[in-house]
Amino acid sequence: MISLKLVEFIYGGSMEGMKERNTDRHPNILWICTDQQRFDTLGCYGNKFVSTPALDGLASGAALFENAFAQSPVCSPSRASFLTGRYPVTCRMRQNGADIPETEILVSKLFHDRGYTCGLSGKLHIRACNPSSGCTEMESRIDDGYEEFHWSHDTGAAWGLNNEYYRWLHDEHGTTYHTEVTNESKWVSYGMPIEQHQSYWCAEKAMDFIEKNNGNPWFFSVNMYDPHHPFDPPKELLDRYMDRLSELPLPRYFDGEENTKTVWQRQDHTGAYNHHAGHPFSEMTELDHRMQKAAYYAMCDMIDMQVARMIDALRSSGQYENTIILFHSDHGELLGDHGIYLKGPFFYDCSIKVPLIISWPGHIPAKRYGQLVELMDIPETLLDLCGFGVIERMQGKSLLPMFKNENIQIHDDVYCEYLNAMPWHTDPKAFASMVRTDKWKLVVSHSGNHEGELYDLTDDPGEMKNLFGNDDYKDIRHELYSRLLERWARMPDPVPVRKSDW
Repeated sequence: MISLKLVEFIYGGSMEGMKERNTDRHPNILWICTDQQRFDTLGCYGNKFVSTPALDGLASGAALFENAFAQSPVCSPSRASFLTGRYPVTCRMRQNGADIPETEILVSKLFHDRGYTCGLSGKLHIRACNPSSGCTEMESRIDDGYEEFHWSHDTGAAWGLNNEYYRWLHDEHGTTYHTEVTNESKWVSYGMPIEQHQSYWCAEKAMDFIEKNNGNPWFFSVNMYDPHHPFDPPKELLDRYMDRLSELPLPRYFDGEENTKTVWQRQDHTGAYNHHAGHPFSEMTELDHRMQKAAYYAMCDMIDMQVARMIDALRSSGQYENTIILFHSDHGELLGDHGIYLKGPFFYDCSIKVPLIISWPGHIPAKRYGQLVELMDIPETLLDLCGFGVIERMQGKSLLPMFKNENIQIHDDVYCEYLNAMPWHTDPKAFASMVRTDKWKLVVSHSGNHEGELYDLTDDPGEMKNLFGNDDYKDIRHELYSRLLERWARMPDPVPVRKSDW
């Protein structure tokens, strides 16, 4: 565990007195992070099929970011980045299945040391979580600042009663986790009923925490596994879509598209995760595609229902006005677009662009922001909103200036990386990075195969036409290479901080 003295050394100054409680100055923080949720899955982001009244209502009185991007299209690197405010490669968490070093400091730890009571329900995933790594009771932990830790990584069969959610099902409902494959598609199942669902349990733990800690500043992380695959919403939510299946649009894909993109797209077109996770687009029917979309949307509806419950708990306890509510996802989901399902070394907007809503009544203006922002900006934004100032260790940027002047541009571009983030792509191993401006996106392979992608996002917002090999765009390509190098040049760890001129 990292010591208080080490925290003082890294950040400078003294942490003495930081445990004083001051509810008049510092708001509570309810941080809701979903798993693998695309940006276009809420009504407030333009989706006409989902039912998301709670989040739409929250967004109407909050800051809604239309162009928020993850720093990785994969769970652990993205989560480590937005929890530390550092690039995935800088915080040494560039891949799933690795352990974040104990010297890294999460924003939850910073709030804990500044007087907040901190808790978590659901997933964390900044250390190896596969039972084969020895993770049988729960994910191993660094000194993360969470005083309550209700951990449930996923709903896989490997956990049994070692998973707190499974213990809750057993003790409170007298049942075990089970699903039933639908008749319409083998890739979609009926999941647990609403009140026995993992997302419901995550919200339940948050509501208990909210009630118990009324009067003291608190910080609670809600990490629902939805809408991550497998696609298994409650039957009553999936049934809402069954009469509308034919209305759901098919994935955005043209025949042979994979042959114009990177080698990994060609591999995953016939099976996600290079054939390790099923979902072979090339073998699916139109019904398969629409069923998976319906199930995914139903899981997003399930999330919204739980957000409504947590907001009700804040209102009924008189804490809503003094609580920052943050809602986003760790990354997106391909959902069949470009002929691929799930995720991987892909940087399409559906993979890395996420919903981001930040609410604090009376403090954050209710506006829609079209500027580019990064999830890496979240820790500094929260610390800044609460009056705790700049943290030298972090590499993101506070969004507070945007709340004061809606025309400010915090970033000229956004960055994302996939550096062998999952083990499935081996020929070649998947190393790639991306830089995106308002108009252009460049993806570069670093695997020696000389492949890449270039998109004109104004003329081709769906990212269908790869211009990477077109010499008519070589000047644009070189400019974006320069931007990418600028990002890499800023990745070295900012600490230890310079103490003097020499």
